[in-house]
Amino acid sequence: MKVVNLTTEYKTNPLGIDVMVPRLSWVIASKERDVKQIAYRITASSSLKHLKQGTGLLWDSGIQNSEQSIHVEYKGTKLESRQCIYWQVEAWDNHGNTSISSEPAWWEMGLLDPADWKAGWITQPWENDSEKSAHCPHFRTSFNIAKPVSRGRIYVTCLGLYELELNGKKVGNQVFTPGWTNYRKRLQYQVYDVTDQLREGENSIGSILGDGWYRGHLGWWDNNRNTYGKALGLLLRFEIRCEDGTERTIMTDKSWKAAPGPILKSDIYNGETYDARLEMPWWSSPGFDDSGWKEVKSLKHSKTILIASAGENVKKIKEIRPVGYFVTPKGEKVFDLGQNMVGWVRLKVKGNSGDRVVLKFAEVLDQKGNFYTENLRKIECTDTYILKGTVEEIYEPRFTFHGFRYVKVEGYPGELTKDSITGIVIHSDMKPIGTFECSEPLVNRLQQNIQWSQRGNFLDVPTDCPQRDERLGWTGDAQVFAPTASFNFNTAAFFTKWMKDLSAEQRGDGSVPWVVPNVVVDGGGTGWSDGFGATGWADAAVIIPWTVYLFYGDKRILEDQFDSMKAWVNYMKSHAGKSRIFDDGFHFGDWLSFSDDMSYHYNAPDYGFAGAHTDKSLIATAYFYHSTQILQKIAEIIGRLKDAEELSKLAANIKNAWRREFMTESGRLVSGTQTAYAIGLTFDLFPNDQKEIIAKRLAENVRHFGHLTTGFLGTPVLNHALSTFGYPDLAYQLLLNKRYPSWLYPVTRGATTIWERWDGIRPDGSFQTEGMNSFNHYAYGAIGEWLYSFVAGIKIDDHEAGYKHILFQPHPGGGLSHARASFYSMYGNVVCSWKIFQDHFFLELNVPSNTYATVTLPHAIIEEISESGQTLKNAAGIRNLNQEEFAAIVELGSGNYHFVYKWRE
Repeated sequence: MKVVNLTTEYKTNPLGIDVMVPRLSWVIASKERDVKQIAYRITASSSLKHLKQGTGLLWDSGIQNSEQSIHVEYKGTKLESRQCIYWQVEAWDNHGNTSISSEPAWWEMGLLDPADWKAGWITQPWENDSEKSAHCPHFRTSFNIAKPVSRGRIYVTCLGLYELELNGKKVGNQVFTPGWTNYRKRLQYQVYDVTDQLREGENSIGSILGDGWYRGHLGWWDNNRNTYGKALGLLLRFEIRCEDGTERTIMTDKSWKAAPGPILKSDIYNGETYDARLEMPWWSSPGFDDSGWKEVKSLKHSKTILIASAGENVKKIKEIRPVGYFVTPKGEKVFDLGQNMVGWVRLKVKGNSGDRVVLKFAEVLDQKGNFYTENLRKIECTDTYILKGTVEEIYEPRFTFHGFRYVKVEGYPGELTKDSITGIVIHSDMKPIGTFECSEPLVNRLQQNIQWSQRGNFLDVPTDCPQRDERLGWTGDAQVFAPTASFNFNTAAFFTKWMKDLSAEQRGDGSVPWVVPNVVVDGGGTGWSDGFGATGWADAAVIIPWTVYLFYGDKRILEDQFDSMKAWVNYMKSHAGKSRIFDDGFHFGDWLSFSDDMSYHYNAPDYGFAGAHTDKSLIATAYFYHSTQILQKIAEIIGRLKDAEELSKLAANIKNAWRREFMTESGRLVSGTQTAYAIGLTFDLFPNDQKEIIAKRLAENVRHFGHLTTGFLGTPVLNHALSTFGYPDLAYQLLLNKRYPSWLYPVTRGATTIWERWDGIRPDGSFQTEGMNSFNHYAYGAIGEWLYSFVAGIKIDDHEAGYKHILFQPHPGGGLSHARASFYSMYGNVVCSWKIFQDHFFLELNVPSNTYATVTLPHAIIEEISESGQTLKNAAGIRNLNQEEFAAIVELGSGNYHFVYKWRE
């Protein structure tokens, strides 16, 4: 028995956190079955030597008789700025085993008080036209170190985006720092360990700044620059400790110098222009002549809003080589990366000084095979490289990203080959924790598309799309996708950061904006509303913290976000009034649902009625109930019992009002749509004695159309409603449908990501309107959660969140012969893999140590089941058996299990 995978606030050895009571987690690893931790001991010290010796400890938890192995709160001495804490764990299990002490882990605190910085904000000394992108300023300073160095830490942030260099080399492996927040309220800083980059003698440090989200173009409306300010700024504190204990501090102040560099312009939307002839070789190295550089200017900006980075760092994650190069019918020279991705390309080129290579980016080709960019709307999405000449040159942009599969190259001197470009994939560096695969290759490609859309749109905030003049943190898209996202990757830190962003943007009346960070002023020119208070979107305030709790067992996010959640529910309550019907203000409703005016153009059958438009008040009030019901559960979990009692009464009143307003006594709805039925069933709005007839009406609607008709809010719950209430065959039919509209239709059209619209490319090969037609938009990928939880069968027990108790409920169907899902939980790897072969059902399960599981074996008779060659009654780890009419229920301790029995459908 070992203790492994020690994490602090979800991270391995995090550098620079500001959580005053960090939570510590670990995994119990054992090959035995039915292993449960019964006690642990944590020791922590500011010295690795003292930790190993067990002396001079900051904290010794003592032996705690507890199963808890996740989110154990640090209870040692009060933490201070810069403090590094080393810690380790011992554990005891129910089989009498004692682990050796784990390998030590550590975390280091950031700067906890604004007064710790002492550095000043600096900016460039020359004026730029703030209405367009201009030269990216370079900043530098030099300093001497006369002694060997034992420790070097850089604390840095900026207004804009920064890239930092020390002694001629990039600092860290992050990109798009400091990330995106509302820079007026929350500004992240990063901490770097640069001990190994320092040297005795002269050293030089420098930084390049780009416009980024701070002052670059942002949004689809006119005059969309300078959202947060016009002047770029740098704030840096560099602390150096020598081996003899002496210290030196380098800070941004007026001793720094600045100069424009080779980046003529950089814009997230429009791309980057780089003139290599203006490069300043070794500009961040000792000995560089900066006599022509100018003294920087001071800049006034708050330091009280500084926060340590809480989310996952954005990094270069993967490189992709082109799968093809061709010339289009129009004569365009185009590379195909084979995958719709987010990032940029690395260019290799050799030519003459002044040669100009232009790179343009697109997701798809048009019907004739030409480069298609109309769906990018107004933005340029273009990188330009001007050669210095004579040698092979390699170029990558710094402060822009694109969403693309195809790259058009213009002005390339010489012959283009597949070695000329390489795709660089960037996204928040979330740990991949989930896999799903089955016997249907198209569904496997769908799963890959879902994960690629998550990669492409999780870039410090969860954006809607990565390619056009939008790329905003749409709350509705994120909340419907959050469960799928949390299966695919560990999103806990990512969503924790973004929920704090949401709270910062929430108005005093509790209303939540459409997008977070909020840049949509007055509805972004849509005329719909002021950009706040749309149900299904604003409900992200409640649903995403709840999702994080369910997946990772995180109670703190519920506590931290409770006031925000309650404020949103109270906003709905005040606007619904005594009627409890939320019909006030603008709501997106079931955004982008199917309608028969689309099908008219595609030679689809005459359905007789549209059947797709769902009353927005019905949906709004359903979400009012749903968020209230979730908040009631949360209040009970965190001990807010008075709130829970009030919320319980409110939820009952909303449910009764919804029934009175939107359904008849016989159970018909004012909107007889798939979305209305599915939301009502999934949110538990119908009386128990009417759920059967309601589910039957939903099934009849699906049979009538032969496909789904749902939009952003109906799609995530449609298959859940069908499979939960007796129609799994129809749910599988929808999953496996290859005709428009369906999940697999885009796959048959060659999609490598999830589309924004069911008909992004129509059956006749034409495109949907270019005004809103992203080919990388994860919302409809919310079906992924159903693949994990229903098809493969890994489900959450709400009462023991974080997969402390795992529910395995596989559901073979749809002609699939096998399915397998894995999920690396806070406790370890959870696996559920089933197959049907030669009239037998085979099920492999992995239950992590310190957890237990209940498995439902479909169509099984206990006496006929074998487990690893033994009868169930003789198998180790089996805790309890129960025979039901159509299944055997088995309770298991931890371990790896192999069940086999004769299959009877």
